[in-house]
Amino acid sequence: MNFKHLYYFWVTAKAGGIMRAGEQLHTTPQTLSGQIKVLEDWLGRKLFRKAGRQLELTEHGRLALGYADQIFSLGQDLETALRQVRGAQRRLDFRVGVADSVSKSVAYRLLEPAFLIDQPVKLLASEGKFDDLLAQLALHRLDLVIADEPMPKRVSVKAFNHALGSSSLTCFATPALRARFKGAFPACLDGMPMLVPGATASVRRQLEGWFAKHQIAPVVVGEFDDAALMKAFGREGQGAFLAPSVLEEETCAQFGVVAIGKTSELVEEFYAVSVERRISHPCVLAITDAAREQLFSA
Repeated sequence: MNFKHLYYFWVTAKAGGIMRAGEQLHTTPQTLSGQIKVLEDWLGRKLFRKAGRQLELTEHGRLALGYADQIFSLGQDLETALRQVRGAQRRLDFRVGVADSVSKSVAYRLLEPAFLIDQPVKLLASEGKFDDLLAQLALHRLDLVIADEPMPKRVSVKAFNHALGSSSLTCFATPALRARFKGAFPACLDGMPMLVPGATASVRRQLEGWFAKHQIAPVVVGEFDDAALMKAFGREGQGAFLAPSVLEEETCAQFGVVAIGKTSELVEEFYAVSVERRISHPCVLAITDAAREQLFSA
């Protein structure tokens, strides 16, 4: 394989198109297209297809991109290792996948202890659907997956769940939205515009049962797979939303909202999923210990 052709493909896929990739590589679109065509001919597979005026990856292109990511990441590691000052401690790559249903603030608090170990760490973080991240874990492209649910039994991946802890949930809204609805929590939620997690989120099923139990009928104005996007809408006053109580002060400060009320009847759990039954990776050890002893200790 000509790795120059592979590099051109990789840059084009990352840039999202021939024109932008050509600008980055200081080459013409015609030259770039020709080089990628040579790679496709050599592989015997189409890597891109046209979607209107845009290019999108084919199934084979997505597979090739995953390997190209690893190849050029290793190339960077090789260069760093060879240029490293003699006697300096080698930097440890820590590859983590975070399920998109997990709050970014919680994810940061969970991952932060990885930087406190004695060895220098380079964090390689990605976000996605839980099932997709488990597939990456099975291929050993990730060291750890952070999720708000354990790995389901239906998934045929040889990996292990490590419970990190759990948190009750607090309901938040902008002061202006809260002022429009009188009464105590949770009755005040009746008729209030509400932003809720997507249908696949583990807490969604709990939430629907909780509404029914308390005879609450909020107006659901948005469903979100991405917790950060849900909070962004909440910050603009589009609706109330739920978030882990362990980050109540941080959520209020970051999004300009107030806590309407807290309930221990709704609980969000957090798990680390790894291929190790007995954890030995120093970063994973630091994360699990800090989560259990500090973040979720209450």
